[in-house]
Amino acid sequence: MKPGNELLFLALGGSGEIGMNVNLYGCNGKWLMVDLGMTFADPYYPGVDLVFADLSFIEERLDDLLGVVLTHAHEDHIGAVPYFALDLGVPLYATPFTARLVQEKLNEAGIAKQVDLKMVPNDSSLSIGPFDIRYVPLAHSIAEGNALVIDTPHGRIFHTGDWKLDDEPLIGVPATEAELTALGDEGVLALVCDSTNVFNPKASGSEGAVRDGLMEMVAGLKGKRVVVTTFASNVARLQTLAQVAEATGRQLCVAGRSLDRIIGVAKASGYLKDFPETVSMDEAMDLPRGEVLVLATGGQGEARAALARIASDTHPVRLEKGDAVIFSSRQIPGNELAIGRIQNMLAEKGVEILTDRQGMIHVSGHPGRPELAALYKWIQPEMLVPVHGEMRHMAEQARLGKAEGIKRTIVQKNGDVVRLAPDGPHKVTSVRAGRLVLDGDIIAPADGGAMAQRRKLGESGVVVATLAVTAAGKLISAVNIAAVGLPLEEDMDEFVAEAQGDVEKAVRSLKGEKARDRAAIAETVRLTVRRAAQRWSGKKPVVQVLLREE
Repeated sequence: MKPGNELLFLALGGSGEIGMNVNLYGCNGKWLMVDLGMTFADPYYPGVDLVFADLSFIEERLDDLLGVVLTHAHEDHIGAVPYFALDLGVPLYATPFTARLVQEKLNEAGIAKQVDLKMVPNDSSLSIGPFDIRYVPLAHSIAEGNALVIDTPHGRIFHTGDWKLDDEPLIGVPATEAELTALGDEGVLALVCDSTNVFNPKASGSEGAVRDGLMEMVAGLKGKRVVVTTFASNVARLQTLAQVAEATGRQLCVAGRSLDRIIGVAKASGYLKDFPETVSMDEAMDLPRGEVLVLATGGQGEARAALARIASDTHPVRLEKGDAVIFSSRQIPGNELAIGRIQNMLAEKGVEILTDRQGMIHVSGHPGRPELAALYKWIQPEMLVPVHGEMRHMAEQARLGKAEGIKRTIVQKNGDVVRLAPDGPHKVTSVRAGRLVLDGDIIAPADGGAMAQRRKLGESGVVVATLAVTAAGKLISAVNIAAVGLPLEEDMDEFVAEAQGDVEKAVRSLKGEKARDRAAIAETVRLTVRRAAQRWSGKKPVVQVLLREE
């Protein structure tokens, strides 16, 4: 499918889900990609850490792909870059903070010299084929969150990326109401907009208010060792915590490689200019308890992060009864159990746990309904295309947009090719938009046979049966059976003995051609073993038969 004299929009990821954002704009024979993100796997993908959008649609049209423009540096917008940048073979464009984080990813992957990464100055413009692009700074929970103004021969797109409104963002200078209104007055065909917090009836809140809340909370913890966990990428929050440490007479200690990386990149990009010298973890433990503030990774319950290790006493930072841990973050859906496990471990030690329920110590980086309504008023788009949300989020934003006076909206999903102009928006067709998983060192289809087998193994276990037969199908050795994952710890020997006997009887009962057919023998053994396993355990395990002919 090649774009004609038209303007198309196609989401390959991020529409119908939160995360894994990959968007394409098509115009006059060419495609432009906006963001190349990933998401973290859930238990539905056992043994997998990362999930990517299936890019096969654009990989089959690489001659028409002009480049990848990155809006900001969160993983759900840049996380897939080191895995696909080489294959795509087109330039990447990003503002300095984002570009430096992407550069580190490319360095780690060993492909930095082979990928054309172009650092774009903040607030600047670039032309890529039929697309004239301008970065517009908006507040978000990371440095250099940007919207994109994309001018085409068929009209202007305002692609928000992730955003919020914040009168006191602490880091960066977002576009003002007057500047956004001026953009709208010039005419905007389509607003392609973040839907994440559309159900929130209140505005997201300000980082300035969080600074005040953290200042008050930490000041009230005199004499206690305090650990604060937050999203490492939130540079404004890191700056706030440095100020809080200084104001409350505490030395700052950083625990977590991702925090070290973000702090380094932020300083290189001109942020965190007054960030204090930190103390090592060993030095922090030698300080009086009320004179140290520890910044730690792991607020989402990550098993290998600093906070989990602190909670389990396997980290240089130690907490005791009466100390405190502040969660200056929200729970990402799906992480509740992991976070709860860590909080329970801390509670068992007598550590005080403080969250945004106890004070104004976190705000979202995504817009609530009042912020969405304000942006609609300023931008005055002809049409609204909700993205960055599950179907319920995007459908609700479409309803909100209509209620606020936007006459044309469309609820699309990954794989829907939407014509924005002329005569849009409407769905033209659907293309493949599946998921891929990073399984070990291999990128494989998420719906492939290996993943289905792994789920089955996890649910029901596996039994392996080995036996040797003659060419005529006669058993010439005892049947060996080994089971893994069956709940038969005390009865395993009895189960194995019974299953062996069942198999021997079943094989001897085969007559004629079936007695000489290896496939028929193997299937008989498989079914016999599975029936025995079900009798003993109630499970239907995967059964593997190793048949040797002698």
